[in-house]
Amino acid sequence: MSELKIVLLSGGSGTRLWPLSREAYPKQFLPLLGEHSLLQATWLRVRDLPNIGAPLVIANEEHRFMVAEQLRALGARPDALILEPVGRNTAPAIAVAALRAMVDGKDPILLVLPSDHVIRDEAGFRAAVQNALLAAENGSLVTFGIVPNAPETGYGYIQAARGDGVRAVEGFVEKPDLATATGYLASGDYFWNSGMFLFRASRYLAELETFAPGMLAQCRAALANAKIDNDFLRLDRAAFEACPSDSIDYAVMEKTAHAVVLPIDVGWNDVGSWSALHEVVEQDGDGNAHRGDVLAIDTRNTLAWSERRLVALIGLDDMIVVDTDDALLVAHRDRVQDVKQVVAKLKNEKRPHAKLHRKVYRPWGSYDGIESGPGFQVKRIIVKPGASLSLQMHHHRAEHWIVVSGSARVTCDENVFDLGANQSTFIPLGSKHRLENIGAEPLELIEVQSGDYLGEDDIVRFEDVYGRS
Repeated sequence: MSELKIVLLSGGSGTRLWPLSREAYPKQFLPLLGEHSLLQATWLRVRDLPNIGAPLVIANEEHRFMVAEQLRALGARPDALILEPVGRNTAPAIAVAALRAMVDGKDPILLVLPSDHVIRDEAGFRAAVQNALLAAENGSLVTFGIVPNAPETGYGYIQAARGDGVRAVEGFVEKPDLATATGYLASGDYFWNSGMFLFRASRYLAELETFAPGMLAQCRAALANAKIDNDFLRLDRAAFEACPSDSIDYAVMEKTAHAVVLPIDVGWNDVGSWSALHEVVEQDGDGNAHRGDVLAIDTRNTLAWSERRLVALIGLDDMIVVDTDDALLVAHRDRVQDVKQVVAKLKNEKRPHAKLHRKVYRPWGSYDGIESGPGFQVKRIIVKPGASLSLQMHHHRAEHWIVVSGSARVTCDENVFDLGANQSTFIPLGSKHRLENIGAEPLELIEVQSGDYLGEDDIVRFEDVYGRS
């Protein structure tokens, strides 16, 4: 049996679940249905399949430390964590993974999985993968079609030949209107397009060579000129930026003569909207799915999500209420697809809420913007044991650090000294400085910034262990 190589696609931004999911911390990193994030759950559901090795991961370079940390927490060390300098959709991402998988003369079967889906019947999904392996071994490009339970207009569909098990693909169709989707459901010949695939690496590359040779050439160049950065493999920016952007469906699956589909009914959900999340979160007898401190009176079929404070609902039906530290979303369930309009407006107005949460994760830990006003900003900073911030300076702000707990080592120009709980120091404007956690526990401190400009881009880095410029 050929080696089975898991390819985790983790390049999405997940903005349809705003404000919980944002560009800098999208939904694949969120624990929406339990203690594990969607990325972690994706790996956990397949890691016990026979004959698999370490996974291949394709990620946005801005998310690299989150991907590495979340997989490390599960004991998973990727065979390669490949960083995309820009997004180019799924066809190039999978091509790079296939090329990387074939190093040293190998030619494994690739199981390509988006890292932000939910599958309730995990044993059923593993069984489906094993049922499809023979077709992939024999040169077919297998896609997994989801048996529909409703005339869904938000998904693309796969038309399959009549029969049982793996069968030929008759065609791919775009998201239909309601009448068309109702007809698809009644026919029994159409299945939701899940975006999950199984095929031999060489077969996919051969098909891409036939249908999109320019794309494959740029992917080869991007990988050939890639740079190793600690645990990451950085694709060459110029080559990858020049690569055409296209999905695997358009680039290969709709054109190849080797596409087959295995219909599966495994409790799949792409969690592509708040209404979709409502379907998979546990509900009470009134159809309410609530997370956090939520009090509901005379309320039905709602999803309410509160990160910290009490949220009270009275007399509401079919509503979505999502309360985060810095943004509140209230929408009717029929309008949740329009969340993308909110995100677009925030981007147009250059507001940080489209990309960042109030709490921002960094490779060394995190910071939480507690308060801000004209000329000042207050942050709560957490530094992981053994971690350090870059050696840096600011042109426009000074900083005052107060240690709440833990042990800090501070560099300020030529001075290096240690601070403990209830001790503080001042970093003058223009001083080179660094903060390190020299203890075994997280270092917590309060940072008060003052100056005429307090943006995150006012950082000049001189040294950085994480390779940031």
